[in-house]
Amino acid sequence: MDECHDGIMGAGELHGRKAEQDAIAELLAGARAGTSSALVLRGDPGIGKTALLDHAAATAGDLRLVRGTGVEFEAELPFSGLQLLLRPALGSLAALPAPQRAALEGAFGLGPAVESEPMLVGLAVLSLLAEHADGTGLLCLVDDAQWLDRASRDALLFAARRLHAEGTVMIFAARDGEGSFTAPGLAESRLSGLAPEAAAALLDRHPLAPAVRYRLLAEAGGNPLALLELPASLAAEGGSVFSPGAFPLTSRLQLAFHGQVSRMTGACQSLLLVAAAAETGELAIILRAAAALGATVDDLSLAEQAGLVLRGDAEGTTIRFRHPLIRAAVYQRAPLGQRLAVHRVLAAALDSPEHIDRRAWHLAAAATGADEEAAAALERTASRARERSGYAAAAAAYERAARLSVEPDARAHREALAAEAALEAGDLERAKSLGGRAARRLDKDPSVNARIAQVRALADFWQGSYPAAHRLLLDGAELIRDTDPGQAAVMLTQAVHTSWYLGESQLAATLDLLAALPLADADPLAPVGPYLLHLVRGRSERPPPLGGTLAAVRLRGRTPDQVLMILCGAALALGQDAAAYELATSVAAEHRARGGAGRLPTVLFFVAEGEVFTGRHLDALATATEALQLARDTGQQQWDSQFSSVLAYLDAARGDEAACRSNAEEGLAGAVAGAISPGAPWAHWSLGLLDLGLGRAAAALARFERLTREPIRHHICATRSTPDLVESAVRVGTPECAAEPLARFERWASSVRQPWADALLLRCRALLADDDQAEALYTAALELHDQDGRALEYARTALLYGEWLRRARRKAEARGWLKEALEVFDRLGMRPWAERARGELGATGAQDEGSKPAEGAAAGLTPQELQIARLAAQGMSNRDIAAQLFLSHRTVGYHLYKAYPKLGIVSRSELKKLEL
Repeated sequence: MDECHDGIMGAGELHGRKAEQDAIAELLAGARAGTSSALVLRGDPGIGKTALLDHAAATAGDLRLVRGTGVEFEAELPFSGLQLLLRPALGSLAALPAPQRAALEGAFGLGPAVESEPMLVGLAVLSLLAEHADGTGLLCLVDDAQWLDRASRDALLFAARRLHAEGTVMIFAARDGEGSFTAPGLAESRLSGLAPEAAAALLDRHPLAPAVRYRLLAEAGGNPLALLELPASLAAEGGSVFSPGAFPLTSRLQLAFHGQVSRMTGACQSLLLVAAAAETGELAIILRAAAALGATVDDLSLAEQAGLVLRGDAEGTTIRFRHPLIRAAVYQRAPLGQRLAVHRVLAAALDSPEHIDRRAWHLAAAATGADEEAAAALERTASRARERSGYAAAAAAYERAARLSVEPDARAHREALAAEAALEAGDLERAKSLGGRAARRLDKDPSVNARIAQVRALADFWQGSYPAAHRLLLDGAELIRDTDPGQAAVMLTQAVHTSWYLGESQLAATLDLLAALPLADADPLAPVGPYLLHLVRGRSERPPPLGGTLAAVRLRGRTPDQVLMILCGAALALGQDAAAYELATSVAAEHRARGGAGRLPTVLFFVAEGEVFTGRHLDALATATEALQLARDTGQQQWDSQFSSVLAYLDAARGDEAACRSNAEEGLAGAVAGAISPGAPWAHWSLGLLDLGLGRAAAALARFERLTREPIRHHICATRSTPDLVESAVRVGTPECAAEPLARFERWASSVRQPWADALLLRCRALLADDDQAEALYTAALELHDQDGRALEYARTALLYGEWLRRARRKAEARGWLKEALEVFDRLGMRPWAERARGELGATGAQDEGSKPAEGAAAGLTPQELQIARLAAQGMSNRDIAAQLFLSHRTVGYHLYKAYPKLGIVSRSELKKLEL
């Protein structure tokens, strides 16, 4: 990253950009008031993006400023752009929490490389920006963002999406059609050409003949850089830049710039080519390399006098091109032989330890064929990048090293490493492509083939291609079944997850393969297969407790996170809700402590499920809302389906039909041939619950019946929704529709042997029983509910029992049960169920006392305010809370300030007295 600040400022003003200037003024005013925002400016080269950044900097006033520009040749060097951008803010590093500070120092090479979560650097950037804003505000400007290295881009975008109350404005400028700078979730402004009047005003500085002026205005299409640069080139080149045919405008500008360069001496052109190929603009490096080509500092002076290069800093230690297109023109129009020579001299000049990674890339750029020295240097560079969580850079270096490899085995090995790094970077398409390429080359080493199959499978899985992922995992595990059964067990355990979305028969077949593996008793996964086998329907024995299985696994060694998560999901499917919730919350706490924002959505899904199953809807809303936002902020769009569906369930419970249908639609999106979308089971349950709550029993039954068919009927939602199906069938008058699903539920309940499951089974039987038996079944169910403590299920059974009593004309007895149910429904904010209970109470002659507020004072808080208030009530500081929730401490303070009036308190100490 350098600091190129070229623009279209003319005579102290910006032509034709009033709307954009007003928008920037609004952002800056917000920063001065303490709010944060982010904006992406997009447009063609020369359209005026840099000029608007210049304008923002010039009007920032007392706001602090950090600014930088992405450089194409630095795109493969992890955190290079970020380091140069944040250099003025590094004085605030000491204020960061220790893990964040260590991660950022390791990324910047200011301390030892530490193994950390990829998004921990992004959180550190957020914290550093908040600290550097220092209460007065901060403006962060990034030009040519399309050339940022992937690690810098991800960290900056994570920070931008988590900004709220720091008084910080981030503005990115990116070209259309070059590099890759997608920024979902951030506001964007696309710049078009200047209006004719503004274009004419900008051209007024050039005395031109009317015909030439008309032609230039037509050809420039309102592009400010063209209007500034092409007139001079027109005069110097005799009109060649407007020759017929058809260069696009960017190419014409490059041609114009190249014309300026070609008028320099040969030595000056050599020096300019060195500067174009060098990444940082460091003058000492450029001059040392250029000397090998016969150029001197005097040649630099010629380029400065011509306005082609400028000083990059006040000390004169760096230089920069006046415009990025000059750099592109110099490099792209140089003969190949000259470019190779320049990369060779740069590699020789970059001989100090701090330049070792840049040297490797220049060696690679200078290679004309297979070159093991360059390949080995790049492999070492990739390894260092991986240690610093620069996975995208590592993938690029491994891939280039593979192409330069002399031996086929070395090439295949490096392609496999590249595929793994691309997967770690979240670049799924690249991981699949690299993995497929490596798979075509390998035929000797089964273990490497298996690793590649696993990478390709995981990439397919996260893209929703479950059948393809499942096949790859099975094939990979078969390759190493006898030579490495432990790794085969990991792959088959992952295949259990993929088979979950394919159907019950595929699940059973996968579990059989896992059970048949020749695992040693000491293998960490030896206890996993026997536990997972209980997922197969028809097993009558009670599954072993999750705690015992976990203890046995951990006794044998470290367990991969994905195995823990599969155990967590299995425990929920086997009715071990409390143990699954305990495991999920403990793993979530570990991820929070390590700054693992990217890993949290997976585990928070199981946390949210546990909270829904136990009727803790407010907790589930906070968990699912946080997880969905984290998934989006970390680029994990695959979680949209599942968390949207959980939110749909909570909407259904509240009776919010519009929100439920919208979230359920998100949950049903993304299905592929042969597999359901991840959120489909929750979505169908949600829509059925919505209809049941609103009295549309026939529609509810149709929705629940979809859950009884393949490939969903073995899912947790299909099992847990059976009592709702039974109630719907009874209300419609077709109890026979519930017979088969209830028989499956009964077998499941008898296997898991949980009091709450037995209570639900008794409720179902009561609904289907005649009057002589129903009462005993209801009262038995309520006794079990009372023992288990699940208030929501207790309330729903109490409502049904109260309705039964009221129909039996035992109104006085019915009132007590109906009032208990109503109190729970009101507290949970379940409006349709509360209205139903209130209507039944009215039918008994009870006076309507009106609805009561849901969940007490906490119900008025947003999900994020509730999370923050609860952590503050535990005595945590704002900085500690910020680290837990991946926010800045200023945002935490803002949310507490908003929460206090809603809770009826004025200080932090009062939080401890509230039930949150």
